[in-house]
Amino acid sequence: MESKGLQPMDSEQLRENAHKMVDFIADYYKSIENFPVLSQVEPGYLRELLPDSAPNQPETLQNVLDDVQAKILPGVTHWQSPSYFAYYPSNSSVAGFLGEMLSAGINMVGFSWITSPAATELEMIVLDWLGKLLKLPEDFLSTAGQGGGVIQGTASEAVLVVLLAARDRVLRKLGKNALEKLVVYASDQTHSALQKACQIGGIHPENCKLLKTDSSTNYALSPDLLSKAISDDISTGLVPFFLCATVGTTSSTAVDPLLSLGKMAKNNGIWFHVDAAYAGSACICPEYRCYIDGVEEADSFNMNAHKWFLTNFDCSALWVKDRNALIQSLSTNPEFLKNKASQANMVVDYKDWQIPLGRRFRSLKLWMVLRLYGLENLQCYIRNHINLAKYFEGLVAADSRFEVVTPRIFSLVCFRLLPPNNNEDHGNNLNHDLLDAVNSTGKIFISHTVLSGKYILRFAVGAPLTEERHVTAAWKVLQDEASALLGSL
Repeated sequence: MESKGLQPMDSEQLRENAHKMVDFIADYYKSIENFPVLSQVEPGYLRELLPDSAPNQPETLQNVLDDVQAKILPGVTHWQSPSYFAYYPSNSSVAGFLGEMLSAGINMVGFSWITSPAATELEMIVLDWLGKLLKLPEDFLSTAGQGGGVIQGTASEAVLVVLLAARDRVLRKLGKNALEKLVVYASDQTHSALQKACQIGGIHPENCKLLKTDSSTNYALSPDLLSKAISDDISTGLVPFFLCATVGTTSSTAVDPLLSLGKMAKNNGIWFHVDAAYAGSACICPEYRCYIDGVEEADSFNMNAHKWFLTNFDCSALWVKDRNALIQSLSTNPEFLKNKASQANMVVDYKDWQIPLGRRFRSLKLWMVLRLYGLENLQCYIRNHINLAKYFEGLVAADSRFEVVTPRIFSLVCFRLLPPNNNEDHGNNLNHDLLDAVNSTGKIFISHTVLSGKYILRFAVGAPLTEERHVTAAWKVLQDEASALLGSL
């Protein structure tokens, strides 16, 4: 019996329905300011609105889109809203969307070169392009030595694959029984992805050492503290093997001192990984490139193009100096994947640089972003967000009820409402209540962290549509809710 609905693939049906979908998405962006930024639904809301089983007969696209409008969008937190200031951004753009659309249309699974040569070769080329924009050492480029770049899904995947490569490099020398002696170092501000990588990699929980930071270093990792930790561990028979430094920590954008940390890692035979997931994007601007000075000492470097680089999620760029370390740790070569080009070592097979076998044609969207915007526009985009953060910082500093907590480096401002009479016992509850009150308005969305025991509000500028008027409006919401809270005390 012939279906009256959509065929699995029909070019004319695709044309007609894709036009409707593009119109729907364009209208969404046109009206995005009308939605509460943070979804206001209660847990389990959607089960009450949708049937408990899939339909037997096809429905129309219009019916589905009507349900998206009425039932799905109320449960969406709008990351692309100009009043989204939480966590870190997850950028979308016309170029990124078009690249994503083209990737979805081609829909190949590019695990090896032969499965689509263009996918592998374009990825090598665009990561060389991006590496050059960041002025990474030539060792990280595919055209020099044994290095090269690869697109991972997230920074969590990036740190996992390099930790596994570093682990296996050490175990090949010392034997598998040495696993329980291996030690990982980072600051206590490092993303929790490192702890998860250690769990997956079999590193003993006590040997994932997150060294304490404080305001004296603006929450950056102290080389002296690291040096002592390494010495102490070596003296007790442990084996230091992996150091993760961060450029732009999640809590406060702290920047670890790469040069001194990197030299210490090299002197002790430790794999040095630099996580610049958020702030790496800013380093395409000459005035911010200094924050990755010392990257020449690193074995691997990561930044998320999907955070602040106008490239739709997911697109996490990872560069390594020694691709063979990844391949030795992650490669498999079953009979059904063997082919002439791979067997002759003439090509890169990215399946051996990552956890999964399958991979999408992600380089298309990064390629289109680089081509359709160009370096100068991308630099202007980053600088505009940093200027808006400076503007917000100034608004906070001008109100004596608030304080800026850490020095602003990029486009994140960490601040808090000061408790009346400097009663710090009430400070954390006060700021927690302010966060809830502000987010409950639906007008803006911000998030929080804790630094030195204090509950801190975070205001991250980075959404593609954000303008000065949105920052001004956000500050008014914060002031109004702060006034209401203080008035009730």
